[in-house]
Amino acid sequence: MRKFFATVLLETLCLLLAGCGARKPSAPPPPMVTVATPLQMQLVDWDDYDGQFIAEDSVDVRPRVSGYLMSVGFKDGDYVRKGQVLFVIDPRPYQAALDQAKGQEAHDQAALANASDQLTRGRVLLASHAISEQAFVQLEANERQAAADLISARATVRTNALNLEFTRVVAPLAGRISDRRVAPGNLVNADTTILTNIVNLDPIWFLFTVNEADYLRYQRRKSDAGGARSARPADPVEVRLQDDPTWRWKGRVNFVDNALDTGSGTIRARAQIDNPDHFLTPGMFGHVRLRGSVPYIGLLTPDSALVTDQSRQLVYVVGTDGKVAQKVVAPGPLYGPLRVIRTGLAPSDRVIIDGVQRAKPGLAVRAASGRIEAPASTPATAASGYISPLPSSATPADQAPASR
Repeated sequence: MRKFFATVLLETLCLLLAGCGARKPSAPPPPMVTVATPLQMQLVDWDDYDGQFIAEDSVDVRPRVSGYLMSVGFKDGDYVRKGQVLFVIDPRPYQAALDQAKGQEAHDQAALANASDQLTRGRVLLASHAISEQAFVQLEANERQAAADLISARATVRTNALNLEFTRVVAPLAGRISDRRVAPGNLVNADTTILTNIVNLDPIWFLFTVNEADYLRYQRRKSDAGGARSARPADPVEVRLQDDPTWRWKGRVNFVDNALDTGSGTIRARAQIDNPDHFLTPGMFGHVRLRGSVPYIGLLTPDSALVTDQSRQLVYVVGTDGKVAQKVVAPGPLYGPLRVIRTGLAPSDRVIIDGVQRAKPGLAVRAASGRIEAPASTPATAASGYISPLPSSATPADQAPASR
């Protein structure tokens, strides 16, 4: 029995030793990634701002004479032309005052004619010593007084004629009118009662604010280009509404304020937008983009290829040895799904554009060649996620409107 157990134990040990000498499992194959060189394009940066449309002209229509309102000559919300009759105030009291003033003018004109005749006869009598010199001086004074009375009477006629004309309240400008605030039959007071409001819609203005950092960048760019800092700005802008898929509305900057707001650190700016079909209305909100750079050659990679490492932005590249390396880059604005890379990347670098989650620095990978394609058009919504002064979007330089 001892020999039997010894034999069994010896065989068991041999099997264990044979198992220890078996082949170890092979290492997994290198992960598969897709690489491509950065896309090179001539680009123009755009800075995005929020703003609001305002009317170029907005007028509260008030009566210039007091009286009872007789009629309204428009429908609420109509587009009225300049000079169109909007309201009629009872003209009868002003017509009567005008007639009375005309009568006084005729009376004073007759008095002047009589005083002139007496003065003419007085000269003849004075020459023959039929009247005294004092009497002749009185005749001259009477003639001058009659002439002054006639001037005053004519001024009264003109004043009453204006008051009669003001009983017809006309549109001071062409534009879209609001609703009537006073119904016929009510008493309106001169220069006090607001009858309605008119706004001009074509062109329309877009008001927005620019932060100090962007304003300084614009000023330096103009200075570097040799332009006078005091010259009137005329930078092209593009505007889209809240639901617009594209930057549909085109215009130009026509005003920049003369001082920054000390509370917010921003400066007001305004663009003029053509609005021939009157689609845009004051009070609408929108987004405006202003050209933030001159054309330049930029390197672009998919935004998904960027990796955030605490405060750094990285991209993974594959070297000639087939291993992954990381590069710290300075990202710029977005062009659709692509991100402009300011610094840190060379045009010949093979950037990992697919399989970034499987890449690690120093790891050997199998790299398949890919290609970075430019988007067909610039999307309307392009936010960079970076704080100014980085621009928020970019477009090909040939899509940027030319400065006039």
